Amino acid sequence: MSKTFINKIFFYESGDQMTNFLDTIFNPWLGPVLNLHPFWAILIISAGITLLITIVYKYTTNQEEMKRIKEELKKYQKEMRKEKDPKKLMSIQKKALDLNMKYMMSSFKSTLYTFIPIIIIFAWLNMHIAYYPLYPNQEFSVTAKFAEGAKGNMTLKSIPELYIDKNTKEISDNEVKWTLKGEMGEYKLIFNYNNEEYEHNIIITNERNYFLPEKPIKDSKLKMIIIGNEKVHPFGKNFNIFGWYPGWLATYIILSLIFSTLFRKLLKVY
Repeated sequence: MSKTFINKIFFYESGDQMTNFLDTIFNPWLGPVLNLHPFWAILIISAGITLLITIVYKYTTNQEEMKRIKEELKKYQKEMRKEKDPKKLMSIQKKALDLNMKYMMSSFKSTLYTFIPIIIIFAWLNMHIAYYPLYPNQEFSVTAKFAEGAKGNMTLKSIPELYIDKNTKEISDNEVKWTLKGEMGEYKLIFNYNNEEYEHNIIITNERNYFLPEKPIKDSKLKMIIIGNEKVHPFGKNFNIFGWYPGWLATYIILSLIFSTLFRKLLKVY
């Protein structure tokens, strides 16, 4: 998969043709799930994807051979725990590593079948479940981040017109921040800094939809434009693990690991 393709999937704004293409594919059958609380939406989607991966894995691998390899690996692990002779231990470790490599190579084929479809589904999820939308007539922030030492003013305007607290602002602490508000609809934000002009699209809506809020800027002292969409924390805003607040992707990974263990046992997959 090329870098250009990945960039199109993950970083282009939702007005891009790639986004429209993904919405056409996934909205009819996954769109209704987005109306649920983010945790339940991710739980349902992760269960479905993990079940699909497990089934593909089962029927694209030689399960008898995979079972045999796993049993041999367990045998070698027991021998390594008991063995005291360093030379014999190294010999057993080498056999176990060779066998583990054979297991990985045998499962690689199924990974090829699922990798690209899963990446595309993740891209669609990233466009719909990573952030909350900008709601009509509710204030939101727009922030321009600059390189260290940047000076001067930056101007912001919108098409159609939005409420903007002040169009032109001076760079302070390497950033400029505005407060905006508007009716439901799509808008084009136009930024002007040192005769450099940049655009970033936004959508104001009650639906679970948004244009990706962060836009990196290259070859300029302006480094990033950030729209103030609130990030989704499926376990709740206050839930954290030693100060870490899991987002949608971390939640998906946690749930998929649980489902993977469950489905492999139920379907007797090795």
